[in-house]
Amino acid sequence: MTEFWLISAPGEKTCQQTWDKMMAATTRTNNLSTNHKFSIPDLKVGTLDVLVGLSDELAKLDSFVESVVKKVAQYMADVLEDSRDKVQENLLANGVDLVTYITRFQWDMAKYPIKQSLKNISEIISKQITQIDNDLKTRASAYNNLKGNLQNLERKNAGSLLTRSLGDIVKKEDFVLDSEYLITLLVVVPKTSYSDWDKTYETLAEMVVPRSSNLLCEDNDSGLFSVTLFRKAIDDFKHKARENKFIVRDFQYNEEEMKADKEEMTRLSTDKKKQFVSEMCVYGLPVNFQAMLLQPSKKTMKKLREVLNDLYKHLDSSAAAIIDSAMDIPGLNLSQQEYYPYVYYKIDCNLLDFKV
Repeated sequence: MTEFWLISAPGEKTCQQTWDKMMAATTRTNNLSTNHKFSIPDLKVGTLDVLVGLSDELAKLDSFVESVVKKVAQYMADVLEDSRDKVQENLLANGVDLVTYITRFQWDMAKYPIKQSLKNISEIISKQITQIDNDLKTRASAYNNLKGNLQNLERKNAGSLLTRSLGDIVKKEDFVLDSEYLITLLVVVPKTSYSDWDKTYETLAEMVVPRSSNLLCEDNDSGLFSVTLFRKAIDDFKHKARENKFIVRDFQYNEEEMKADKEEMTRLSTDKKKQFVSEMCVYGLPVNFQAMLLQPSKKTMKKLREVLNDLYKHLDSSAAAIIDSAMDIPGLNLSQQEYYPYVYYKIDCNLLDFKV
């Protein structure tokens, strides 16, 4: 399970007592979840009016952060391509996997100074996530261009003999080179017409070199033949060949160009592998409560929810009525299914639709 429940409840006499009571209710007798303390520093919470005023902004920011983090994960999946099964192990926060990062979470005092107000901290987070989103769009665009160029080159080296690049098929010795008068052409001939080709190629134009045709390679439908003739006969030969459904490919043997094409493909392939993912962001909650991270198993979720409601129902006597009604909680922007007598956030470390 990659799902965690981040909950927060007021301290008993001490925060440690709150932790001990929750541990006793969820692990010591019934093993409902694996629990971790979630350390949050003393933030400048301000007044209730300030918190209510921030609630809508924080809800929007939360959705924005989640969307950007998922886009980062999807970008990583796109980059890894054939190694998509390794996406989860490559999704790191501060150099560690997401589960380790969450269960050992530490507030970054340098990035999010606790002397700042909650509003200022939320604005800092918003600016950072916006920058990550913009950087991601730029990098994704560059990656897609790179990927498109590579696919175009790969397409040239695939497909039928009528369309594919011939540079990786032919050899230098297949051609008459550096001749003022002679030239070697490459002709695609349907397999069903091999015998016709053998009988007629020498007579398709004047000045075709006898017995100069060789079969260089085949695909499912056709064969690639070489043929040597005098340069002045090229146009006549192409015209007659086309009448017989023999296709002369527009190809000139040039070692430097073919070498450049191979180097370009290698470069694009290497550059494609160098794409990396922008950092991800996780942020915490305001305190004066004990924050606790619970990792339930799928089988124990319902029972764990019942135990937590029993444990903290005294914090809000109206919670049961609110949960059972269609009422929204003013200022909190939460649906009735999400309201509990304790602070609750669900964190899912599985950022893609992969089963883990």
